[in-house]
Amino acid sequence: MPVCEVCDNDYPHTFEVRAAGQVHVFDCLECAAHKMAPVCENCGCRILGHGMEANGQYFCCAHCARTQGRTQLADSAP
Repeated sequence: MPVCEVCDNDYPHTFEVRAAGQVHVFDCLECAAHKMAPVCENCGCRILGHGMEANGQYFCCAHCARTQGRTQLADSAP
């Protein structure tokens, strides 16, 4: 039976995520997010939606990007 690579749960309903040429096995979306989702450079939260990127840094929102000096990013167009 496949085992989750985050929590080591031996679970019959695991699923695979393929990313960057690698295959990952998880037992739930929480474990997949913990392993795969980028982390906001400012607040440290996992970015599960449409994050923002500037110069190789990831942010969860424009507020966090501005806090780190990335003033060119906006949550929405005026």
